[in-house]
Amino acid sequence: MRGPSTRTIHAGVPAAAQGEPLLPGPVLAAPYHLRGPADATPYGYGRDANPSWTHLERALGELDGGEAVVFASGMAALTAVLMTSLRSGDVLVACGDGYPGVRALAEERLRPLGIETRLVATDTGALSEAAAGAALVWLETPSNPRLDVCDIAAVAGAAHAAGALVAVDNTVATPLGQRPLAFGADLAMLSGTKSLCGHSDVLLGVVSATDPERAAALRSWRSQSGAIAGGFEAWLAHRSLATLGLRLERSSASAAALVARLRERGDVLEVVHPSGPVAERQMAYAGPLVGFTLASAERAQAFLDACELVAEATSFGGVHSTAERRARWGTDAVAEGFIRFSAGCEDTADLLADVERALDAA
Repeated sequence: MRGPSTRTIHAGVPAAAQGEPLLPGPVLAAPYHLRGPADATPYGYGRDANPSWTHLERALGELDGGEAVVFASGMAALTAVLMTSLRSGDVLVACGDGYPGVRALAEERLRPLGIETRLVATDTGALSEAAAGAALVWLETPSNPRLDVCDIAAVAGAAHAAGALVAVDNTVATPLGQRPLAFGADLAMLSGTKSLCGHSDVLLGVVSATDPERAAALRSWRSQSGAIAGGFEAWLAHRSLATLGLRLERSSASAAALVARLRERGDVLEVVHPSGPVAERQMAYAGPLVGFTLASAERAQAFLDACELVAEATSFGGVHSTAERRARWGTDAVAEGFIRFSAGCEDTADLLADVERALDAA
């Protein structure tokens, strides 16, 4: 397999044509010229198809090893997976310490439809055991914000033996850091808003499937629900994809250096980062996220206020380093002083110096 940057730079890019741009520009259209039969062209109406989606989906499908479908946001993508995979009377198994949007959707939308949800820890044994009787097992590994890791292949084996599908939220790792479909998952979803696009200026979601029929069901849901990405957003995502390898290399290295520095300090109570044998076997990049706990909410906020290079924001995975006191949302079981930190692409030495100065000032 070619290297990560080679793959992302060339993924989904059409063959060279005289006088044409290397990456075709965004297509901004609602209707298209359409004569004759309804299926004379894949492009008839903008809610159903767009050439900019096509190029991006080819790129992401190559990276994921499946058939990709793009959506308006990560939330739209995960909703599509749940709504096309579950029926009344089904059981969903999901990581209880993962993205809170899944839990909210399960409680507010799935439960009234008669769909039961079992929330378990991001733990290989617990997820495998809970798969019995389930229709879908939803993994998030590394989990967010605690960054726990589970063995996708082991859980997929147990889930499939029990007759369940497996979907993996791969937002933190991206397809360059981890390929869930290669480990047996049926569906790989991610929020492209984070590291995939990486410039904090695009809302996008993606689902890749191993089964073309499941991809077709996702496309049908996308059209019926209207959860579509704009042509310009799809083009921006494809443009940004070319630097994913470079961005992940820098941000992962800075995150690892930050972990080492934080663990040397006596005033940092806990540091979490994807690690261990499963992470080493499953992930090519650990990703930009680091979690660490300070003694109180007040000290955590003072730290954030003192940072000069780090923006206080709730997203992650951008070229700018960001951080937040995660407990402010009330959605995660973390300490009041827990900081979710996303290492950006600043020079590592500058970023470490800024964090240490801010910790000292706080």
